[in-house]
Amino acid sequence: MSLTRVDYIAPWWTYWLHNFPHINLRFQPTDKSFQPEDENYQQSLIFLGCVAAAGLGLNLLCLAIYLSCLCCCRKEEDEETKKPNSCCVTWSAVAAGLITCISVGVGFYGNSETNDGVYQLTYSLYNANHTLGGVDSLVTGTMGNMRTGLHQHLARLDEIFATRGDYVQTLQFMQQMADNVIKQLLGIPDWDEAKVDLATAADQTANIEYYRWLTYLLLLILDLIICLLACLGLAKQSRWLLTTMMVFGVLTLILSWTSLGADLAAAVGTSDFCVSPDKYVMSQTKGIITSDIVHYYLYCNQTLSNPFQQPLTIFQRSLTTMQIQIQGLLQFAVPLFPTAERDLLGIQHLLNSSEASLHQLTALLDCRGLNKDYLDAMVGVCYDGVEGMLYLCLFSVLAACAFTVMLCAIPRALRQIASRERDYDDIDEEDPFNPRARRTVSQNPNHANLHSFCSYSSSMGSQNSLHPPAPTISNPPMSEYMNQTALFGGNPRYENVPLIGRGSPPPSIYSQPYRNPVSLFLLLLRIKSFPLPLLYSISTSVSLHVTLVPRAVFSSFGMAFTLFLVLIPDDFPFHIEQGHVSPWCSQGASSHCACSPDSVTTICNLS
Repeated sequence: MSLTRVDYIAPWWTYWLHNFPHINLRFQPTDKSFQPEDENYQQSLIFLGCVAAAGLGLNLLCLAIYLSCLCCCRKEEDEETKKPNSCCVTWSAVAAGLITCISVGVGFYGNSETNDGVYQLTYSLYNANHTLGGVDSLVTGTMGNMRTGLHQHLARLDEIFATRGDYVQTLQFMQQMADNVIKQLLGIPDWDEAKVDLATAADQTANIEYYRWLTYLLLLILDLIICLLACLGLAKQSRWLLTTMMVFGVLTLILSWTSLGADLAAAVGTSDFCVSPDKYVMSQTKGIITSDIVHYYLYCNQTLSNPFQQPLTIFQRSLTTMQIQIQGLLQFAVPLFPTAERDLLGIQHLLNSSEASLHQLTALLDCRGLNKDYLDAMVGVCYDGVEGMLYLCLFSVLAACAFTVMLCAIPRALRQIASRERDYDDIDEEDPFNPRARRTVSQNPNHANLHSFCSYSSSMGSQNSLHPPAPTISNPPMSEYMNQTALFGGNPRYENVPLIGRGSPPPSIYSQPYRNPVSLFLLLLRIKSFPLPLLYSISTSVSLHVTLVPRAVFSSFGMAFTLFLVLIPDDFPFHIEQGHVSPWCSQGASSHCACSPDSVTTICNLS
């Protein structure tokens, strides 16, 4: 039977999902046939959801172990590792953001594909319901006309033609033809029950799909918002925002695993149906419609005979015979019985309307209409629907990975923020190299100006024209300065010696390559004149030339990346590691830069 099917071929991913192990809750293998009423089959789908729940438990256990190790196993804070290394946190945040953007793009694509498939299913169900409703309406109307209208006309004509036995015999023959038509119409299955089932199934499916689509839309937006707020919290170094996003991250992680279990169970169950849909349809219509009729509509092969051909042919012949009899009575009986003309014309009109109904009924009972609706429904469910659910499963996996990385990075960021705040609390407020003191000086212009060792005139013309008096500053000996540097908690290094009196400018801030490429990338992007809308246009234009990957991935990435750059505050500090940036600042950036107390790290505000 399956060899004759050439119109519908189940896609390969349905066979792949159909081969998933079907195990009930007692860990016993069950039949893979689609049997939603069977308890063991229901348990096999629930088992897939339990597998996702086990993955959630394992994920939370790993996070708990990681957080416990992070809290208990603290590194000894020596002089070399006093400043926390933010490279791991930075790369973790970047990875989590990229994975989240990709997962959101995949989720939007999968949600749209699933919605399209379900819409095509409901549309086909409504079309089939309309066809069956039309058949039922035509059959009911024709039978009503034959039983009531024709019977009344024949009864009156029987009284009129009471004196003519031949005319009465003709009327009796017409009554037999009408009864024969009714008998043939009764042989057509009653589609009313099937029509009600299709309408109910279409309405329920449409309602469920609406809430499913809306739920996933809100989940996708929630994932994107949490990712952006977490990046904002890392940029602004906000402890309460990071803590709040950590709580929401755990909630979203649970939702991701839950959606994975639901999508996986739904995809496997739908694939079981798509592999052999005819078998399930015939089992559901057993006892309502004969198997030859169901087989005729499911396969619609030209070699198959129409099961309604004989009843419709008898119907057509009966109507033709009755019309011939009416034409004879109109020709020969009306001149003798003028009062019979009205009833004879009424019967003729009734036969004409019945013939029109016969042509419509023949077209509706043809297999091509219902078979097309059936194939459209199968394509919508098994191609777009199952494919969309697979993309939603991929979205759930990527979202779970992204939020796992985020939940691992946020605690380390909180530790670094707390450590940095403790270091700032230990800074002397009178230290001219303290960033707080420099901000205080800029806010209080009446405060006495402090001489900065980080100032140097970069204009050669001003050096030649202006000759300020030489300051009377006695430089301490090298050994004394090295001892003072050691008192601040830093290691005595030759590069920390001030360049006063050497007559040479300080080393350039770009003299050595960055160890952290992300810092350089963000530094270039935060230039005020850089057109941020250009980033989004570049990312979206790339998606227009990509065919293998859904464009929603690039569009969502461009939107999220642009929003992330816009949300970075102007006072976001870029920390340059020791040994890569000189502790000196040029005169043009002296109002935006400050040296740390250990004269090792420079903190610059590039706005």
